[in-house]
Amino acid sequence: MEESTADVLMGAARALRRRFAAALEKYDVTPAQSRALRVVGEHPEARLSQLADALRIAPRSATEVVDALEDRGLVRRIPDPSDRRATCVGLTPDGQRVLRVIDRTRHAASEQFLAELPQQDRVELDRILRRLVS
Repeated sequence: MEESTADVLMGAARALRRRFAAALEKYDVTPAQSRALRVVGEHPEARLSQLADALRIAPRSATEVVDALEDRGLVRRIPDPSDRRATCVGLTPDGQRVLRVIDRTRHAASEQFLAELPQQDRVELDRILRRLVS
């Protein structure tokens, strides 16, 4: 039975995720932690509930991710200035540094993954994928 286009697309996404995960291992950062760092970097001092929503995970899971990042000194919890019952999360200076390294690492892994395609094919793939997700 021949794979559908959707099956091939999902296979490519899985292969790329595996490359990302392998590239992150040397920094002792999981893909979930990497995504959380990126969200916190894009939304400084986001509430834990906002982080959970952005990551599409349960609030309890977001707490566990933040606990692990906080233990490593990459994020810090901050009282929400507008609601003392809520907690926000911000990057520490070390978290900012690690996020920059992770972003460069992800970019390099992506470039390596896509290097097999001629530039014209990469441009066309980008155009098609952007159309599908818009």
